[in-house]
Amino acid sequence: MHAAVVSSFDAPPRYDEVAEPVARGRDEMVVEVLAAALHPRVRSQADGSHYTSTEELPLVPGIDAVVRDSKGRIRYTVLDDTTLGTMAERTVIEADRSVVLPDTIDPVLVAAAMNPVMSSWVALQRRIEFRRRQRVLILGATGSAGRMAIQVAKRFGAGQVVAAGRDVARLEKLRALGADVVCTFDDVARAADVDVVIDYVWGDPAARAMVALLTARADRSAPLTWVQIGSVAGPDAPIPSAALRSARLQIVGSGIGSVPGRDFVKELPKMAAAVADGAFDVRARAVPLAEVERAWVGTAGTPERIVFVP
Repeated sequence: MHAAVVSSFDAPPRYDEVAEPVARGRDEMVVEVLAAALHPRVRSQADGSHYTSTEELPLVPGIDAVVRDSKGRIRYTVLDDTTLGTMAERTVIEADRSVVLPDTIDPVLVAAAMNPVMSSWVALQRRIEFRRRQRVLILGATGSAGRMAIQVAKRFGAGQVVAAGRDVARLEKLRALGADVVCTFDDVARAADVDVVIDYVWGDPAARAMVALLTARADRSAPLTWVQIGSVAGPDAPIPSAALRSARLQIVGSGIGSVPGRDFVKELPKMAAAVADGAFDVRARAVPLAEVERAWVGTAGTPERIVFVP
């Protein structure tokens, strides 16, 4: 069969032939892949930079997909760490890490939406004790996951959602998704009195935003929970020690390891139902898997989520 194959961490995957997958465990099954999205998490998997990387090559990337099982049922599935990911004509999944979807769903839209929805959904439902009417700031709101986080926060009853990013034109469009306030990173002090920050940025921009927020807060003893999810601006952030001492700030991460796998799986049916019902505005572009090398290089930073279709 054909798949996207990573043979070197410093080169994009190439469309190549690989051995047919074989189900070995009692709960495993071989499935036909219908759609697999190119998430930032997949890019870091393929270049070996993700913290879960085992540095084992060759590697078929892909951490989730919409698939069809041997009985014809359509499923959304997430994979554990494996060298046989979802960017292939067929792959192996564990049944208990998947959820059956309606036959009427659009595989491309579901594949595009589930991972970015999952990042903020799991963070607010499983990583912190989020309460209705709390105010939320989203750093990196113009990206795919950030756009979804606006909608997820509103779905869970946020009293106010502030969307922060760099591109003013793209920020303004986020009001239609539920953003009550939009601002650039330079003006983030406007959101000083939020209760929760969902951070897809990290690096220097997040550090500066943190200092600006804490300095401008009307009541520094009011709790502020900073949820770190992504690091598009860099893996390290120079947080001043005074930031941790001068305010009631709690920094937590949300991702593989900090959230047990069973918690991700428990949220899958509710997320899948919401996505399948059209609860989220999704931007997706289907690309043939055979064009993986070209698309991998040419679509970085695009506002659409690229979805490979075998």
